[in-house]
Amino acid sequence: QVELVESGGGLVQPGGSLNLSCVVSGRAFRVNDMAWYRRAPGMQRELVAQIAPSPIPHYARINYAPFVRGRFIISRDNIANAVFLQMDSLNPEDTDVYYCNARLRINPWDQENDYWGQGTQVTVSS
Repeated sequence: QVELVESGGGLVQPGGSLNLSCVVSGRAFRVNDMAWYRRAPGMQRELVAQIAPSPIPHYARINYAPFVRGRFIISRDNIANAVFLQMDSLNPEDTDVYYCNARLRINPWDQENDYWGQGTQVTVSS
């Protein structure tokens, strides 16, 4: 059974940093795009950053939401099937539950499906 296991959330002061990690637990034939989303209570989930697989990490296709504004960096480890989000210059508006997402295929004959982590709380407050 495949699960996405997240870690790294917590409480940080404005201007501080946090690093989120997410690993695909269980066997998967292929992991395609991986991403981080976030959702505030009563709001829809929104994309934070997305990264495609690439044999050369420098050339991985990456998308960031406009509100990131150069403050966050997404990266991945294709061997470990893990994705990371380094968040700097955090502000109170970044307070949300952050969710890891991976589009993957468990067996070669399966279609791709989206899998989600359980969510990790990020709180930015003084």
